[in-house]
Amino acid sequence: MVFDPASLAFVDADTPTAIRAATILPASRENIELRTADGLTLVGELALPADGVVRATLITLHPLPTHGGFMDSHVYKKASYRLPALAGIAVLRFNTRGTTSPRGTSDGSFEEGLGERLDVAAAVQFAVDRGLPNRWLVGWSFGTELVLKYGAVPPVSEQVEGAVLLSPPLHRAVDADLAAWAARGTPLTVLVPEFDDYLQPAAAAERFALVPQARLVAVDGAKHLWVGEKYAARALNEISSAVLGTPVELPGDWHGPVAAVPA
Repeated sequence: MVFDPASLAFVDADTPTAIRAATILPASRENIELRTADGLTLVGELALPADGVVRATLITLHPLPTHGGFMDSHVYKKASYRLPALAGIAVLRFNTRGTTSPRGTSDGSFEEGLGERLDVAAAVQFAVDRGLPNRWLVGWSFGTELVLKYGAVPPVSEQVEGAVLLSPPLHRAVDADLAAWAARGTPLTVLVPEFDDYLQPAAAAERFALVPQARLVAVDGAKHLWVGEKYAARALNEISSAVLGTPVELPGDWHGPVAAVPA
């Protein structure tokens, strides 16, 4: 059975609650479907601030599905749990073609980042059609390849304000893609773990020098998968700061209703 986020039961604690990996803060959550130009249905979830005031919108692109990446990859799940309440940020998560999660399976099959161009366009168009403001692409690992290849060219380039990359491997994305970002001038924040498996800060600085507006953030101690609350929280702080245009330090405690993932 597909999980319905509307079924979450919130309990109002008397004292502040420490925000942990499974802590879910209030938001307006709904299961969504995206339709691609080649006729596929992609499954996902949209989490909006409960008060309806959206300061920014994240359109997230997950890690490589053939290596366990999906819409519930932990940084994105935590973003959807926390950012609507803590920062007024809407979070759109979805499974690219052929990808499965507890939300369900998206139509189609993995296409090595080629057919996924239409998945990116469908997600961005959904956000446009819903009137979600200040739209930013957020890619992680394989998702950064999709951002770099398709985020600086129409139609997506005309519909987003910028992008944030987590752990870019720069395998599928090449210098020509970076040149397109440079020419477009769209803001780009690049988060590079100190101990990344594929591209570490010194090499990333050299590659992203092709994009003058790119802001590279080397994260000491982090690895490619951002495992550990310390690193996940750092990623969420950096993402929030980039899309809101001001330094953000998200609180570690919450005083109000909370829920947890059902057993």
